[in-house]
Amino acid sequence: MSLARYLARLGYGPRKACERLIAGQQVRSASGAVLRDGDPFAHDDVRVDGAPLDPPPGAVVLLHKPVGYVCSTRDRPPLVYDLVPPRWLVRTPVLATVGRLDADTSGLLLLTDDGPLNHQLTSPRWHLPKGYDVTLADPLRGDEAECFASGTLRLQGDDEPVRAAILTAHDGGQVRLTISEGRYHQVRRMFAAVGHHVTALHRATFGPLDLTGVNIGSWRVLAADEVRALREAAQSAARAAKGAR
Repeated sequence: MSLARYLARLGYGPRKACERLIAGQQVRSASGAVLRDGDPFAHDDVRVDGAPLDPPPGAVVLLHKPVGYVCSTRDRPPLVYDLVPPRWLVRTPVLATVGRLDADTSGLLLLTDDGPLNHQLTSPRWHLPKGYDVTLADPLRGDEAECFASGTLRLQGDDEPVRAAILTAHDGGQVRLTISEGRYHQVRRMFAAVGHHVTALHRATFGPLDLTGVNIGSWRVLAADEVRALREAAQSAARAAKGAR
């Protein structure tokens, strides 16, 4: 693939615009050498106006989503894409969110342009655990953990009960709920089903990942070993779920 076409796929502009960037000597190697369109190149060695390239194709990005931001490419702002370089929206393919967090929920959100991986992480049959820190309007009664762990709780409007979930209490009135599915507004609806109102919701973990070192509104690209661990966790969860049937 030519350098201009590669830059275009990363969202740096139409191919002709990327050719002009190259012709204007705005695209160089890390050592400062001018790159031409036909030159061989490595993603990590390319600089545009002195800056490293955006995440390469197949990357997975971890974003610390603030409250108020919407997981959509076309909706009323603010969007989660307002927190990342605007080029990400015109990449081919786009760096899409892995599932969604509603506007009133903060926390760990993944984005990737790897379609099969996105499907693997969001498909109901993979059962990858996700942990949510929950603030409730009223204290726990004491029977909620047993109810959630039973796998018999039915949500209003759903035919099937939710899968078993793990509830643990935190200091300061918060609780952690770990679920392995992704139904619509599931955490809020689970607590509503046992008589509780959720006043704040934050996704703290996604499989083996957490938000350590990532400030709210910031993001980072996952390392190759983290992506590998994420895939392995999804596959392991799927095998465990299949064996439990």
